[in-house]
Amino acid sequence: MSDLVINLIFVVATGLIAFHGLTYRNEDGEKDFVRLLFGCISLIFFLRVLFFDLLNIF
Repeated sequence: MSDLVINLIFVVATGLIAFHGLTYRNEDGEKDFVRLLFGCISLIFFLRVLFFDLLNIF
């Protein structure tokens, strides 16, 4: 597989993880610290691969 396909799969996967981690709420309506943490980490990886590898902005 080419680097473009692997990067696209990685961006989609980390984007979904980031979205779930940052928007998830439990039954009480509170956010879970661990999901927020991993959501932020996956968002950083998402943005890094998107801007550096796919869009070649930086």
